[in-house]
Amino acid sequence: MPYYPIFLELQGEKVLVVGGGTVALRKIDTLLEYGARVHVIAKELKPPLNAYADEGKIKSIGQEFEEAALKGFFLVIAATSDRRLNSRIGKTAKKMGLLVNAVDQPADCNFIVPSVLRRGDLQVAVSTSGKSPVMARKVRKDMEKVLGDEYGHLLALMGRIRKEVLSRGLSQEENRGIFYQIADSPILEALASEDWKGAAHTLCGILNREVSADEVKRYIESE
Repeated sequence: MPYYPIFLELQGEKVLVVGGGTVALRKIDTLLEYGARVHVIAKELKPPLNAYADEGKIKSIGQEFEEAALKGFFLVIAATSDRRLNSRIGKTAKKMGLLVNAVDQPADCNFIVPSVLRRGDLQVAVSTSGKSPVMARKVRKDMEKVLGDEYGHLLALMGRIRKEVLSRGLSQEENRGIFYQIADSPILEALASEDWKGAAHTLCGILNREVSADEVKRYIESE
């Protein structure tokens, strides 16, 4: 059965990670990047997780996992080297209605973490429904060759322009037409070669106003 794709808002959410090794570190680094409040249960916190705890980036709440520890969490990640323990955490969390991922054990999860390609605010997630993480990483790496930084730049540009266009009071159809013109224009190629003047010239024609190369650069640098 394929998984339902979804992106989660983790800013300020309480997340529990069970495990203190290399795999847990990788998961925790990503969770912190997305603003989660990370709590950890582990027999030992390996560097740099011990430093994270000392600095207050994460909160260590014990060495041994107990079912009662799951209360109050939004999401749980089982990342220990003990597959039986990971399975117990997964099954218990699912019974409690929590989101849970047991690393490399799809049967004990109700969500899996995709391989993600990021270009600024653009995120492309690749999943094989848990069948082959290696295949997901390969597809992501192949996509990296096609989707360069210019895609993130274009998204930043369109995000700023969208506010301007919507403020004009045009119809939905007219707004959509402008956005499609920008997306299908040569602006992407201009951004890839850092041709700010060329990008600005194209925008002038679409927006019917003067756009400078400096304005284009400013929009991109604010992403």
